[in-house]
Amino acid sequence: MGDSKGKKKKGDSKRALTPQTVKNEGNAFRGTFKLLSALAVLVAVSVTYLSTNQHDPTIFTNLLDLWIGTSEHWDVSHPTTGPGHDAYLPADIPKRDAVVKAFRHAWLSYERDAMGDDEYHPISQKGSNLTTSGGIGYTVIDSIDTMLLMNLTSEYTRARSWVANKLSFERDGNFNTFETTIRVLGGLLSAYHLSAEDPIYLEKAVELADRLLSAFETPLGLPLPMVNLGKSQGIEDQDNRGLVSTAEVGTLQLEFKYLSHLTDNDVYWRKVENVMRIIKAGHLPSGLAAIFMSLSQGQFVTSAIRLGSRGDSYYEYLLKQYIQTRGTEDVYRDMYDDAMTGVHKFLIQQSTKARMTYTSELIPERNKAGEISWRLTPKQDHLVCFLGGSLMLGATKSGAVVDKVSIPPLEKELSDGGKRDWKNGVELIKTCMATHDTATGLSPEIVHFRIPSDGMDDYSHMPSDWYIKGSRPGEHPPYDARYMLRSAISPLRFYHSS
Repeated sequence: MGDSKGKKKKGDSKRALTPQTVKNEGNAFRGTFKLLSALAVLVAVSVTYLSTNQHDPTIFTNLLDLWIGTSEHWDVSHPTTGPGHDAYLPADIPKRDAVVKAFRHAWLSYERDAMGDDEYHPISQKGSNLTTSGGIGYTVIDSIDTMLLMNLTSEYTRARSWVANKLSFERDGNFNTFETTIRVLGGLLSAYHLSAEDPIYLEKAVELADRLLSAFETPLGLPLPMVNLGKSQGIEDQDNRGLVSTAEVGTLQLEFKYLSHLTDNDVYWRKVENVMRIIKAGHLPSGLAAIFMSLSQGQFVTSAIRLGSRGDSYYEYLLKQYIQTRGTEDVYRDMYDDAMTGVHKFLIQQSTKARMTYTSELIPERNKAGEISWRLTPKQDHLVCFLGGSLMLGATKSGAVVDKVSIPPLEKELSDGGKRDWKNGVELIKTCMATHDTATGLSPEIVHFRIPSDGMDDYSHMPSDWYIKGSRPGEHPPYDARYMLRSAISPLRFYHSS
């Protein structure tokens, strides 16, 4: 694992906090946060969808049409040829303007009814906070980079004023370490970059990160899941005492490392890098990761293995850490490649009829003798939809055999692993888009896939490939059918176009 070097002396130029000095590393950091900024666009598209009376699933399925295949099988009816003969897409001005309009509609309603509150409830037109002691502006900070990308100057000016004058982390309440890092710390860092380095955002980011550091004050340095920001005190999870979520401890690295890059203070880098050392030391033979680790022992505990909740972003950040350091830390590429080999070997399956590609879950089961076996469950969270885009991005980064990959890549430019990942990434995206084929056009939170042994062939109303568990004609939708404004679909397009 790469270590940071000493703090910068006065007059020194900025340098990368890795074993090698990496020139122009800031471009890689900024690129990573531009990726994160794109996630907000899906919310705006969803608001547009929900605000219309015509619930047309093609609003979502059409997003996929432009990005399937490799250069040899490119649909020439969509792209044009740009410099270097790469395929690219012209701007869709009406769609762009519709997304901006939808975002402004949502933002102005929030600003009118709940400015500064963590959450907004559009039906009651009221806001709420994550703690009784007050909020920390989750929605404001999470929206600033989108305003900057959309050039919404007046909205941005008011949001910046709120951050500068009203944002306070003096809250005697418990905030989730992971969510606060990716949304608030990450939001501040994105705003810092996109605002041409407005110092107010970096100042607030440093203050927040210093409070979050208290979560790492554990015997091994694995961060606790909650932090009392007012007291700068880490808080253990009352529901899973002695355990930490793999995704939560493995999805802090981009933000903390970027902050070290900006401040030349390696404390942030070292805290999250230590977490990766522990995860690597606890490596499972399959390359996969259980969703829980022991806080005191630093080992994976017997728990589900999945790419959905508590597992998803750990895999995503393996690849992004490799990209963030401009490919100088091979350890992250190796960990990512090992994990993806495990994903393809153990988790990726195909449905029985349409041969839809999906990911299953491995669930541990203990018999009377205390022996553990693993049951493969054909269940996929909507969160898993990140994987399609991640695989395609990984194919062009970790799986490339040339320095510059075409857009989209030529088959000869990818290794066997890269070709595998590109193909499966495309197929996973198709599956995720197919789950929007519902009465509303919205994808459910959880879907299950048909397998030969499910015993459901006798039910006439059962779909042939995928279904929402507990769903019955004419009855109230089950809990799995809920739609939660997940942003996993949006990067599928963005990664491929980058």
